[in-house]
Amino acid sequence: MVAREPLSVAELAHRLKQVVGQTLSHDEWVEGELVQVKRAPSGHTYFSLKDVQGKAVISAVMYQFDAQRAWRVLQEGARVLARGKPDYWGPGGRLQLVVKELQAAGRGAQLEALERLKRRLAEEGLFDAARKRPLPSFPRVVGLITSEAGAALHDVISVTRRRGGAHLVLAPAVVQGEQAVRSLLRAIDAIVRHPEMDVLIVGRGGGSSEDLMAFNDERLVRRLAAVPVPVVSAVGHEIDITLTDLVADVRAATPSQAAELVVAERVNRERELLQLERRLGRAIRARLDDDHQVIERTEARLGDPEALLGAATQRLDDLTERLEEALRRRVDEGHIDLNRLEQRLLRCDPARVIERALARLAALEPRLHAWPGRALTDAKRELTRAERALTRGVQMSLERRWRRHQAHATRLEDLSPLRVLSRGYAIASLRGRVLREASAAQVGDELTLKVSQGSLTTRVTAVYSASSPPTQGEDP
Repeated sequence: MVAREPLSVAELAHRLKQVVGQTLSHDEWVEGELVQVKRAPSGHTYFSLKDVQGKAVISAVMYQFDAQRAWRVLQEGARVLARGKPDYWGPGGRLQLVVKELQAAGRGAQLEALERLKRRLAEEGLFDAARKRPLPSFPRVVGLITSEAGAALHDVISVTRRRGGAHLVLAPAVVQGEQAVRSLLRAIDAIVRHPEMDVLIVGRGGGSSEDLMAFNDERLVRRLAAVPVPVVSAVGHEIDITLTDLVADVRAATPSQAAELVVAERVNRERELLQLERRLGRAIRARLDDDHQVIERTEARLGDPEALLGAATQRLDDLTERLEEALRRRVDEGHIDLNRLEQRLLRCDPARVIERALARLAALEPRLHAWPGRALTDAKRELTRAERALTRGVQMSLERRWRRHQAHATRLEDLSPLRVLSRGYAIASLRGRVLREASAAQVGDELTLKVSQGSLTTRVTAVYSASSPPTQGEDP
């Protein structure tokens, strides 16, 4: 049974917050390892502090202003000393440490965090040699990101002017301090919008490791990896190697060396262009000489085109004359055969056959009068029947012979080459030879067409085989 009025959740949370505030009213220094580091869009950073031995974990938060000052230390897995005040966060229902200051704990903690970041980026392939791009031979526009008040800018301008000139585009940026990373990112975003930039130099002069820490920031490394043109990193001196040096396509020890790598010396460039011009001239002359020799050899093999054409035309005339003679011979033979068939047909004329039969009958008639009357009647009846049978047989024979004659005459006419030509056909010849197959000709060949009245010359524009005739609507 409830002894007193129950508390609401909000009231209980308020009391817990008061208890925590009264019990731990002063800032405390806490040592631990950063895990689950998360940067919110608001600028606050949320993380957990884990005991080194792994016995306990407590949630923590750094508000935007404090987190900006501690960006070098806010790395996953870093061992730190955190100064802050415990607080109960009612909306989230958790006890958290509101951290105001972070310091690296132990010797080399910052270097350890940097090495962990370096290994993680290397595993992602950002430092692979396969993704390195070569520098352009003769860049026209060179982008430069550096401090407009530093010596690096003057060194790059001096080298560029001395070596023959290239158009420099500067995107000024802060290169050290708490605002360096944001300034460098803004400079990159601005300069990559230049439509004609061929290469980008990012650099600064020498300094301490603390001064160069901005060039080890993960955001800057990833942004440089996404720049669409080759990147030259010139940060610090020869002994200083930052993560931007590793992700860049080319690393230079100093900004001056970067300018020397990017901008070709004018004298060397002019010498190379002159050498290329001479090589090109020699190559053109050699090619022209080779072409002249090929033309001369081809002309020697072809001979006089007019003579070749005349000989071919003469052969065509001879073949045409022989063809016409063969056609006349064939027609004459057809006429002879036709006359022979007409003579045979005349001999089988029914009138003549009947006339001959009546003559034989007249010769037999006196003999028939001497026979008895019945025999004479039978003989006359038989004679009449024979006469009718003979007439029918002769007519049928004549009809068969006439039809056969007509068929022979029609076939003879059909076989006549002149008759074929008169129906619109033509005889095609190529280089004096009669063309029987389409594959024997090629596109561009000139053909001579013999038609019923004269001849034509035409040029082949397309060749179709018997298995692939032209489709409907396509010119044959």
